[in-house]
Amino acid sequence: MSQTYGIESSKRYAAEEQRKPVRYVIIIDTGGAAIARLFLETHQQVDEFDAGVPEVLQMIIGIVPAKGALGAEWDAALRGHSMAERGAAEVYTLTV
Repeated sequence: MSQTYGIESSKRYAAEEQRKPVRYVIIIDTGGAAIARLFLETHQQVDEFDAGVPEVLQMIIGIVPAKGALGAEWDAALRGHSMAERGAAEVYTLTV
């Protein structure tokens, strides 16, 4: 019989690479619906969802957005959007 009395002891924390934090939230219109796209500092997209959910507001509250995502750094990340959509997008830079 083991000395743990049926309760397994916790494992040591494995030195796994932690997920990098989201750096940018872009609110962009796509076909008449606003979506929130989340990006890492490298402009790699990590998530996308409806911009009307409360979690989006919690992330961006108090942050003044930059208007438009027309820079070359956004070309690959937003290639499915028109220039008009990209120009009207709101780019929120989160503090890390």
